[in-house]
Order: sequence, then C-alpha cells, then structure tokens
Amino acid sequence: MADTLKVTKRELRPRSVRANLRKEGKVLGVVYGYKVESTPVAFEEMALRKILREHGDNALIELNIDGKKVNTLVHGTEVDPFTNEYKHVEFMAVKMDEATEVEADVTLVGDAKGAKEGGYLAQTLYKVTVSATPANIPERIELDVSELGIGDSLTVADIPTNKDYEIVSEGDLQIASVNEPVAVEEEEEATEGEATSSEQSAEASSEESEEASENKE
Repeated sequence: MADTLKVTKRELRPRSVRANLRKEGKVLGVVYGYKVESTPVAFEEMALRKILREHGDNALIELNIDGKKVNTLVHGTEVDPFTNEYKHVEFMAVKMDEATEVEADVTLVGDAKGAKEGGYLAQTLYKVTVSATPANIPERIELDVSELGIGDSLTVADIPTNKDYEIVSEGDLQIASVNEPVAVEEEEEATEGEATSSEQSAEASSEESEEASENKE
C-alpha cells in the first residue's frame, strides 16, 4: 500500500516564487513519467522523510497533486552537503502492473562462523539492482552469513530467489567475505623490527653528535 504525500503545483517563474517556497520550509520537486506531464511541485520535507524512514528509499508514494492521485517512486534527490536537507526531489510516476528496475539495499544478518573464529567479516557490495512491480519492490534484501567460515564468501548468486522480484545484478559480484585474521606473530615481528630500527637510528645520531663535538674542540 502506498503512503500519501501531499504536494502542490508551483510556478517555474519568477525565481522569487521558488525563493519564497524555500523560506516557508518547502522542498521543490518535479513529477514525470507514466501518464504524467512534467509537473513542478512543492511539499513538506518532514512528510517525505517520515515515509522514507519507515519504508525505505524505494517506498511507493501516492502523490496528491491538487486532488489528482499519482503513484510514484523517488527517482532522484539533490541534498545540501552541509545541512543534509533536500534541495530538489524527482518523483517518477509508475504503472502498477509494470516491472521497473531499482537498487535495493543488502543487509547482512547472522553471526558469521568465521568471525567467531577470529576472522574479519567484510561487506563489499551494499546494493543490488532488482526488477519488480512498484508494490513488490523490497525495502531491503537480507543475506544470512551465519555459515561463512574463514576464506568463504557470498555473491549475488547466493541471494535466495523471491517470487516478488528478480535480481538483475550479475551473479558473480561478491557481497561479503570472511578474511583471515592477521597473525599475532607477524605483528610482533613488525613491532620488534620497528623498535630495532629506532634504536639503531638513535645510536647513529648520538655518534654523529659526539664526532661533531670532538671536531669543534
């Protein structure tokens, strides 16, 4: 079920209109796509943030544009790098019975067996492309890493199949792996080597200072 976001049409000109909307705390956006002409809109930022926080970046959003209801997905955002506030948002109108491709977050679940044995669990891929109808786009995709031992890895091909969506990303892309722990002995040897090098440098500096003093005398 789609969440409703109330938006209002806005004028592109003059610039003062946009400036006034921003002063009122409104975010500027545009709606385009299935059976919708490109329409400039404005809306309350917190209302959109609430929807995305509760249902993820791929939430199905029903826009109420002056009484007309349009099913959309957020297709792009422009965010202020300093305040993290939305500066502009693109909404893409979608056909409910037609599949579309979007990126879905991948979340690792479980405690990797190899991590318990001293290994390091690393995630190298955080999003995959999926194809699904708007109502079936997943909020996130969970991948169980419980059985991963040291030296093992999981790829896109290891994501369980789901009747609601299809994974489009290449199957050989690595998502997670458990790396071998760094040997303690190697670390100790490196530390000892650094200490020896420091001592030798200190001795050399001391000898040079003594020679310099003797030459002055």
